[in-house]
This record gives sequence, C-alpha cells and structure tokens, in this order.
Amino acid sequence: MDDIRDYLRSFSVALRAANKAPRTVQTYVLAVEQFAIFLDEHGHPTGLDAIDRASVREHLAWLVEHRAAATAAQRYASLRQFFRWAVEEGELDASPMDGIKKPRVPDKPVPVLGDDQLRALLDACQGRGFEELRDTALLRLFIDTGSRLSEIADLKVGDVDLDRQQLLTVIKGQHLSVKYYGVKAAQALDRYERARRRHRYASLDWLWLAQKGRLSASGVAQVVKRRAEMAGIGHVNPHRFRHTFAHRWLAEGGNEGDLVRLMGWKDRQMLSRYGSSAAQGRAEDAYRRSPLTDRL
Repeated sequence: MDDIRDYLRSFSVALRAANKAPRTVQTYVLAVEQFAIFLDEHGHPTGLDAIDRASVREHLAWLVEHRAAATAAQRYASLRQFFRWAVEEGELDASPMDGIKKPRVPDKPVPVLGDDQLRALLDACQGRGFEELRDTALLRLFIDTGSRLSEIADLKVGDVDLDRQQLLTVIKGQHLSVKYYGVKAAQALDRYERARRRHRYASLDWLWLAQKGRLSASGVAQVVKRRAEMAGIGHVNPHRFRHTFAHRWLAEGGNEGDLVRLMGWKDRQMLSRYGSSAAQGRAEDAYRRSPLTDRL
C-alpha cells in the first residue's frame, strides 16, 4: 500500500503545471506532510486509500485545539486540493474530505496603522546610508500601494516606472497588475536607485539589494519588523499595510470597485475583511457628515 507521502512529488508537479505560485505549492505540500506526521503519531494508517473521514476530522479538531482555527482552515483547503487531485488522477475513487465542512474561523480584525505610526516608521529610516534609502523607498511603496509582501519583494528594476509613478507587480505568481504610488514614494525610489547603482550587486535584476545580494521576501519582512521596533510601535508585518491601505481608501470615500481592482482581488468578498477593525469608525464618520434629521 502506497504511503500518502509517495504522491507528494506528483502533486507538486501538478500544482506547478496549473501555474500555482511557488508559495502556494509549498503550503499545499507542507499541509500533506504535516497530516502524514499526525497520522503516524496517532496510530492511523498513512496509505492513500486507507485514510478515512474520521482521521481527517480528528486532524482538523487537533489543529483547532492545539494551533488555531485559521491554521485548521488553511490545512483543510490544502488537503482538499490534494485529495481532489488524487481522485482526478484515478488514484482514489472518492475523497475522504467529502462531507467534511471547513472549520469556522472567527473574525479577528487586523488593526490598521495611524498617521502617527506611519510617520514614526518613516522617521526610523532617516539617513543617507544605503539601507536607510532602501528601507524608506520600500516602506513608502507598502504604504502607497497596499501590495502583498511577494509583490514588493519580487520587484525587478524594470518593473518601476518613475515617470508614470507605476509598478508592474505579479499577483501570487500568476498575473500582472499595475500599482500606483505618490510623488514622495517616487522621490524615495529615485534616491534609492541612485544609491543602488553603486552597490556591488547592482547588476542583479532584483530591485531590493542587501549585503549578500538580493533582499529576499523574508528579508523584506525583517526590514519592516526592525523599523517598527525602532519606531517604538511594536510588531508590524507587511500585511498590516494592506489592511491600512484598504481602510484609508474606503474612509476617504474611495470606490469599492476600484479598491477591488487595486488590491488584485478576484471578487468583492474580501471587502468585509480588510480594514474591518476600523469599519465602525468609518460608519460613524459617514453618519456625522450627514445626520438624517438635519435635512428636515
């Protein structure tokens, strides 16, 4: 009987053939590996056709109890994708995921960053050294565009148009998107690019450079974390800029359809999630601008 792990290579190939982003492939494969480890540790068979619904439910319940509901939901989606692939490939007659509902994830609004916090972040980058210029440009792009970590980290020199103040980004490794930024971000980018020309790795295509070459996605996240600590505003990860951008866009009367396009969402369902921690404040501000009885 084949072990579930024997199919990981083929599953990975299928995901790449479907043009899934590298991080998505990694997430799906890791979920199956972790599931196999759970089966081993809890005395369940790991043969592909021996895995039943009870084992899957027990794994998800364990994740909810010992990890988090969000983790369980992510693993659920990954395992569902794997078993669907196994059925499509004729390795299974039916998926053990059939009939199992996705774990419910409680809403946990992400706090947005205020003006004072954003200014403190930028102030923490003051200076004319290479890292200060790089980090200022990097942070201003996060603030101005609301882009994903991968979109900013994967930028190449040719993706930046200083004249039009545009970025050409790749969303989840699949399709291109144009992002826009302001004049101060353009100035920060211009200063960084001039300093970048003198860098020992200036010949690399990647926009963001570090001492040993390209600044990776994890390196970009570390820059954000370090500058936030220097600014005294606690832990900040790149995704908070995305929530902050969505909140500010809506708070300032921006069109929801435009926001969906700028954020690179497939539909409007994500609108309720981003900037939700400040939604009540937006509603109050909107009301204060025009109390109903004041018109009478």
